[in-house]
Amino acid sequence: MRIALGSDEATELTAALERDLRERGHEVALFGALGPEKDDAWPNAGRAVGEAVASGGCDYGIVCCWTGTGVSIAANKVPGVRAALCGDAETAAGARRWNDANVLALSLRATSIPIAKAMLDAWFSTTPTDDPKYAAMIGQIQTGDSPVSRT
Repeated sequence: MRIALGSDEATELTAALERDLRERGHEVALFGALGPEKDDAWPNAGRAVGEAVASGGCDYGIVCCWTGTGVSIAANKVPGVRAALCGDAETAAGARRWNDANVLALSLRATSIPIAKAMLDAWFSTTPTDDPKYAAMIGQIQTGDSPVSRT
């Protein structure tokens, strides 16, 4: 798989994420402060990763900033992106399972390398549910349609 990895700063965590992704056999495209442009603006890093995923150039994305919030907001502005800010493996698995999240957002401040590895394990081993109820809810956020029936 091709994974987009972006951050507003290069840190020990982003280096570990890149290394782990490559060790898993993924091709890694780097954006923001990690990419050739060395752009340290979190909106640009989030948007660039979102665009790489939404265009199909990358299968999934990972975005990082101090809190993880800014890059997740920026990525989610790109149509077709479902970025989820996660702090543990169960949340990452749930984001894949029930939200079909395609971008994982992480806090540089609060995410340790072992927790990040556990989140990647969960992210890559979890598939979206085939429950039509969840497909309808994902469709709703993609199109902005009216609320999903609870029946």
